Amino acid sequence: MSPLTPPEHEHSAQVEQAAMWLADQNPPPRPIVPALKQRFGLTCLQACEAAAMAEKFRLCRKVFG
Repeated sequence: MSPLTPPEHEHSAQVEQAAMWLADQNPPPRPIVPALKQRFGLTCLQACEAAAMAEKFRLCRKVFG
């Protein structure tokens, strides 16, 4: 795997930041994708990635406390 270039890394950080924010929301905003796009300036794909990552974060919190 090639190293991330600065723009790719920046986008990954944005997705991760959005995922952490979403994982903390109770209840999460509905619909999720438009909320993430508006709040974090993500593309549709990035918002979907963030939503999936947030679900993993929530699951890990339940499992590991």
